[in-house]
Amino acid sequence: MTKYGSFPGSRPRRLRTTPAMRRMVAETRLHPADLILPAFVREGISTPVEIGAMPGVLQHTRDTLKKAAVEAVEAGVAGIMLFGVPEDAKKDAAGTVGTDADGILQVALRDVRAEVGDDLIVMSDLCLDEFTDHGHCGVLDAEGRVDNDATLERYAEMAQVQADAGAHVVAPSGMMDGQVGVIRDALDQVGHEDVSILAYTVKYSSAFYGPFREAVGSSLQGDRKTYQQDPANAREALRELALDLEEGADMVMVKPAGPYLDILAKVADAVDVPVAAYQISGEYAMVEAAAERGWIDRDRAIMESLTGIKRAGANMILTYWATEVARRL
Repeated sequence: MTKYGSFPGSRPRRLRTTPAMRRMVAETRLHPADLILPAFVREGISTPVEIGAMPGVLQHTRDTLKKAAVEAVEAGVAGIMLFGVPEDAKKDAAGTVGTDADGILQVALRDVRAEVGDDLIVMSDLCLDEFTDHGHCGVLDAEGRVDNDATLERYAEMAQVQADAGAHVVAPSGMMDGQVGVIRDALDQVGHEDVSILAYTVKYSSAFYGPFREAVGSSLQGDRKTYQQDPANAREALRELALDLEEGADMVMVKPAGPYLDILAKVADAVDVPVAAYQISGEYAMVEAAAERGWIDRDRAIMESLTGIKRAGANMILTYWATEVARRL
């Protein structure tokens, strides 16, 4: 005893004394191979177009997309997720350009595979929203509702043309019931047994998607609440997870990431397949906007947010900062 009372018996601060000490005892580590770069390629432009709500993120030309893929490889990024942005005049109610072998997404897949081969996992968003004139993720019935089973037929076609174009991984994001099973069957029927499915298993109807809709030139009318999940629900996410695994998903995803770390942790604890999380456009935009105003330290905020996603259980993180962060790491 001293006049100040007993000293602490345990001193956790000893393990925080220097940067080297903190690095040595860190429980969670980011690695470039944890990261996947989402990238947009737009038809009919000769120079890349910056997305207003996502400073630093571009709608690429075919040539600049290939350059971005090479830079991702050089930085050690694991994969690239491609989104196609067709000319407005080519959009229709069925999203026909999404299954056209010469549609912008399929062309881009061939470009990137020719450029980087197997050095980068080339992933393809499998959804109709970029290609429909109404902006929904599926085809509509006579009453204007998304027709689940008719949409599955379109997804099957999309999977086959994307695999033919060179996708290592297809990523169905439309949240149609049964989409994983139908896509697995469609791929296997045409000899693409080796193409993996990264299921958007848990995808919430989120306000944080706003900037993404600018990025893909969305024509959305209404909302997607009848097929994307209600942010209030957690158990429902585990039901979706069980169904996707039963249907043959190779990997599963939680989207958005930051507002749903609790869901990400539940999913990661429940499965023995790789788990991805998508740090979406609104998460990106908030950090960039606050940093531009001097309200937060941009680089620290980026690393802290990604570390939190990894700590919650993500094996892979889709982030628009992927190449930048991989270089820093």
